[in-house]
Amino acid sequence: EDHVYVMATLRGKSVGAMYQRNEEQGKMGIPTNWLSYISVVDVKKTFDKATGAGAKAMLEPMDVSDIGKMAVLFDPQGAVVALWQPLQRFGSELANEPGSFTWNELYTADVDGSGSFYTNVFGWGAQTSDMGTMQYTLFMNGDRPAAGMLEIQKEWGEVPPHWLTYFAVDDTDAAVKTISDLGGTIKMGPQDIPEVGRFATAMDPQGGVFAVIRLLNPAS
Repeated sequence: EDHVYVMATLRGKSVGAMYQRNEEQGKMGIPTNWLSYISVVDVKKTFDKATGAGAKAMLEPMDVSDIGKMAVLFDPQGAVVALWQPLQRFGSELANEPGSFTWNELYTADVDGSGSFYTNVFGWGAQTSDMGTMQYTLFMNGDRPAAGMLEIQKEWGEVPPHWLTYFAVDDTDAAVKTISDLGGTIKMGPQDIPEVGRFATAMDPQGGVFAVIRLLNPAS
């Protein structure tokens, strides 16, 4: 009809998607953004558990043709996150290599509240370590890191709670130049994270915020 959905591919494999925000979403004040999906076994049960733990519904559980089932939530601190129950499509077919998704990071004003919510709803473990002036939490899905979490710092200004999507690149400085050449804005970096890699945070010309990183030891 009047809706177009674009699949982004790398070497013929799906790595993401995008669509144009509609008029109703614009009136709701929804900005251009990257949306992170968490894979679940049963979207309705997880949705009910999340709302019971303080999340608010943005989009009730629904079928996406025969591809899967989805729902979208505001977590208790206000960050938007989606649930995906895979049927025909499980998600990104590539990860952790240049040009594909590599990491999700939650920025929150309440690390204790957010930590309690995500570990309770998704059964994740949490490992917190000091990183100089702040603490960083790794959410663990079994023995594998699933995502990161850190507290929004006052000196950053008016930053709302949100999930930040990272894309892997083979050269962070070259990626920063390309982003700038194409009309994007570099918000932070490039800078090194010891023993992890070199990253930068950017905003595309429409206002979508994302990060790029060259990992020293990409996960398989």
